[in-house]
Amino acid sequence: MREALRLAKKADSLGEVPIGAVVVLDGKVIGRGYNLRTKLQMATAHAEMRAIDRACKKLGSWRLEGAEIYVTLEPCPMCMGAILNSRIERVYFGAYEQKGRSLTSELAAANLLNHTVEVTGGILESECSAVLTNFFTQMRLREKQKKE
Repeated sequence: MREALRLAKKADSLGEVPIGAVVVLDGKVIGRGYNLRTKLQMATAHAEMRAIDRACKKLGSWRLEGAEIYVTLEPCPMCMGAILNSRIERVYFGAYEQKGRSLTSELAAANLLNHTVEVTGGILESECSAVLTNFFTQMRLREKQKKE
C-alpha cells in the first residue's frame, strides 16, 4: 500500500486526483498505475485500469490469476469490473469511497464470470484519506481564488 500511496502523490503532483494502484503477484509488483484522467482526457485512465493493463502486458495475458491489487481508494464499478475480468484474487484498498457508490462488496460477492474476489478495506485508511482530503481542499481554495 505504501507504493500505491507513493503513486497517488505522483498523481497529485501532476494535478490529478491522487489515487495510486499496484498489482502484485507472488510478492512482486507486476503493474503500477496512478490516475491520469485529466492529462490524458480519458475516462478510463484510472489508477487501477492502468496498473492492470501494465500487469497484463508484463505477463502477456489478460488473466492475472493469483494476483492482488492495492489501491488507495475503494475501486469504482468500472475498476471492479476490470478486476473481476482479469481474475485478480484479492483487492486491498485504503480509503472508503464516501461520495459515490463503489459496489465493491456487491461485485466481490456476485460470483461473476465464475470468479469471486476477496476485498479488504481500510488499509492505511487515514493516510490514504488524508492525501485525497488535502487534494480537494487545495482544489477548492484555488477555485475560490479564481473567483475573487
